[in-house]
Amino acid sequence: MKILLSLPLLLLLVACQSPSPYIAEGKPLPPAPPAAADHFDRSAYPAAPRDYARYRDWAWRSQPAGSAWADGALLAETVAGGLDQRGLRPVRSGKRADLLASAELSVERRQYQVRDDYGGYYGNGPWGDHYGMYGSVPLVRTYELEVIVVRIDLFDGASDQPVWSGSAEARNTDSQSERAEALRRAVEDALSAYPPD
Repeated sequence: MKILLSLPLLLLLVACQSPSPYIAEGKPLPPAPPAAADHFDRSAYPAAPRDYARYRDWAWRSQPAGSAWADGALLAETVAGGLDQRGLRPVRSGKRADLLASAELSVERRQYQVRDDYGGYYGNGPWGDHYGMYGSVPLVRTYELEVIVVRIDLFDGASDQPVWSGSAEARNTDSQSERAEALRRAVEDALSAYPPD
């Protein structure tokens, strides 16, 4: 019996003693082409991180359009206040802005699902004979909400390249004063990630 058990171990030991069939060899790299010394491939390196501290003022790229939910002036005023809280000031006349801003507002419908598990227990309690039965019935309810979605885009004033984008949503309300507060919250949430870390 011991011989049968030691036979696989002996075969394993013999296999470890045999020479490796793999040979470590390689061919030298070919020489670089002569034009490689004069050519710089920018795609081989990541882009330099953007310095958001150099952006100090802004202007509208295009005036925000109004909608049935809120007029463009309210959206423009709310976004301007949010940018002001982040240290961005409106550009003085006659100067090119560091940033160009655009904002849009839309009303969308969202579906949400809530799951509730309703169940029951039949049998003795925890100090009885410990028999019983438990059953659970999931109840899934779907409801729909109307939300406002605010999207803010910032572009470099010199190159017109996109610099940053953010969006957020808030629950739609019927009251005019609550709408202004919902819009302010949505703009604040959309701008909460500016400037990015």
